[in-house]
Amino acid sequence: MAEDLEKPLLDPENFNREGIDLERLPLEEVFEQLRTSRAGLSDEDAEVRLKIFGPNKLEEKPENKFLKFLSFMWNPLSWVMEAAAVMAIVLANGGGQGPDWQDFVGIVCLLFINSTISFIEENNAGNAAAALMARLAPKTKVLRDGQWQERDAAILVPGDIISIKLGDIIPADARLLEGDPLKIDQSALTGESLPVTKRTGDEVFSGSTCKHGEIEAVVIATGVHSFFGKAAHLVDSTEVVGHFQKVLTAIGNFCICSIAVGLILEIIVMFPIQQRSYRSGINNLLVLLIGGIPIAMPTVLSVTLAIGSHRLSQQGAITKRMTAIEEMAGMDVLCSDKTGTLTLNRLTVDRNLIEVFNKDMDRDTVVLLAARASRLENQDAIDAAIVNMLADPKEARANITEVHFLPFNPVDKRTALTYIDSDGNWYRASKGAPEQILNLCQEKQEIAGKVHAIIDKFAERGLRSLGVAFQEVPEKSKGSPGGPWMFCGLLPLFDPPRHDSAETIRRALNLGVCVKMITGDQLAIAKETGRRLGMGTNMYPSSSLLGRDKDENEALPVDELIEKADGFAGVFPEHKYEIVKILQEKKHVCGMTGDGVNDAPALKKADIGIAVADSTDAARNAADIVLTEPGLSVIISAVLTSRAIFQRMKNYTIYAVSITIRIVLGFTLLALIWEYDFPPFMVLIVAILNDGTIMTISKDRVKPSPRPDSWKLNEIFATGIVIGTYLALVTVLFYWVAEDTTFFETYFHVRSLSWKY
Repeated sequence: MAEDLEKPLLDPENFNREGIDLERLPLEEVFEQLRTSRAGLSDEDAEVRLKIFGPNKLEEKPENKFLKFLSFMWNPLSWVMEAAAVMAIVLANGGGQGPDWQDFVGIVCLLFINSTISFIEENNAGNAAAALMARLAPKTKVLRDGQWQERDAAILVPGDIISIKLGDIIPADARLLEGDPLKIDQSALTGESLPVTKRTGDEVFSGSTCKHGEIEAVVIATGVHSFFGKAAHLVDSTEVVGHFQKVLTAIGNFCICSIAVGLILEIIVMFPIQQRSYRSGINNLLVLLIGGIPIAMPTVLSVTLAIGSHRLSQQGAITKRMTAIEEMAGMDVLCSDKTGTLTLNRLTVDRNLIEVFNKDMDRDTVVLLAARASRLENQDAIDAAIVNMLADPKEARANITEVHFLPFNPVDKRTALTYIDSDGNWYRASKGAPEQILNLCQEKQEIAGKVHAIIDKFAERGLRSLGVAFQEVPEKSKGSPGGPWMFCGLLPLFDPPRHDSAETIRRALNLGVCVKMITGDQLAIAKETGRRLGMGTNMYPSSSLLGRDKDENEALPVDELIEKADGFAGVFPEHKYEIVKILQEKKHVCGMTGDGVNDAPALKKADIGIAVADSTDAARNAADIVLTEPGLSVIISAVLTSRAIFQRMKNYTIYAVSITIRIVLGFTLLALIWEYDFPPFMVLIVAILNDGTIMTISKDRVKPSPRPDSWKLNEIFATGIVIGTYLALVTVLFYWVAEDTTFFETYFHVRSLSWKY
């Protein structure tokens, strides 16, 4: 098999672009060159090809573990400690004494201890992330051994037959087989802002997204040999300097500046004024450098985030970007999808409210026609609701032969089935958005008023409407327009709110998080759902955002409208992006939920992008947090957990700042007033013990803040200075009492350590 494969393909380089032009060859020649067929490959065949072409994923740069370990010693805080180590063996080598080896060894040990803990934690987090990415790895439907299977996209090889449908990220470069045209968004690859139409024989590229249609395709290039693979530059997201890193740097800089002030004071007073010995002065400077630097700060905060991330995953929220936890603690606006998040996404049809428009039909006939225009497999919520109304779901295809099924797409907003009945007559049944169905029908003008009145009546009760139409196809061809369409009836659909949604929204408001409903449904339905959930009915149509209606809202600027609204209806993906952008401009920390391909830009733009349960690969890739459980309650639980994590981090930073102030101020005063020499090695021991014990703060019991949290650095610095000054003055007072008074000897009957018999 391997020998046969290598004859037409030669090797991956020749196959890729230069050798065989698989992009332009007729499809039959592509099959011939790839030694495949429309029946796909066997698993055995695919394994051989996998060895030739490699896995269908981008090459990852091998990480040098040793260099990774050393990188934890390369930051401003570590540089100060390294400078102290150099001082201990270079500058301290004077005054008639040799290098200060014990301090040097102690400092190096402290650096290694912190780097080891950071390395282990990050390695564990990396392994956990790798396991997560394996779970979230793009999936694809591939035809292997004559059967359709859902497999990881990484196993695809040239010659595989794959299925592409609405919402899929194209897993590899491929040529389309016979079927309806697709609309493909390849903006991430080519910069084209609008989706492009692809027909049979056209090439689709890995990394682009299917926006409309369903079809099969033959894979022609995978992994690094694909268009995307050649153009991609691997960027490690951890190298991006985020908000959290800036906060760390600001706190580190404050500590370094505080130490610098203490060092300058000591140098000015100790050497020119007090005429202290060289070695004694250097030791005092070492005390400030070693004791004042919160060397464990990056480690403690990383450990806290890693443990917090693990806790969130147990609650059903998988963190893709660790620092999103810190941002979630500060979230004050959550833009939530309605369907599936606030509601059950389990539509039901009220049979008693079905409206029949054709005098020759009854309600059961209308339901049967709607069921015929539904899928029996790979159902969406509407298909499932309608088919489940039949006594037996098999009735939907009983006594008919299916010719062609038109899947739902965002443009036509309907599905249709062309079929042949038992008498050999051809018919077509369609269901979809009432406006679209109405536009098909000849009697549109006569019935439009009645249809809209019923739609409005349904909408006032929070019911969605679904139109059903029917036509004969005398031409007996799947592509023919057919006879006149007949409007059969309207079905009322209702997506009931989740049992916990109202309580969850109340909890969110109590936590200072404003929940805004963002839905593509009609305004009346959005208001009815908002009323049921107790989240308010101050909702607006999407036209208020861009193409402004001339109504009472005209006096209100768009940014204020978005800020004050409880939600928006009839929303398109570009509106979601605008909503997030404007809320961020108004200084809100904004979370956005989404599940579809179209939600990806808004998820990426939001401070916290949340992909809800069962979302598409595109939404998961763009999100910061991926939910594994449905509903809004998971998000609110994650907010509480994030705030608890933030409290631990905030407590530690206040501790780190106060300890720096205490060491710098306390030891500077002792050295300058009493000319006290504290051994640097003792400060090292204290630092090591402090760092070890303070690690437990990552599991500290804390009370989450009732309001959104943020890094108020001025407040942290002020609190740290007050506490640190108090601790320093108490230390100085204690030393004065012990050194210059007989307080302890008199009242506690203890002898001084310097007392001689």
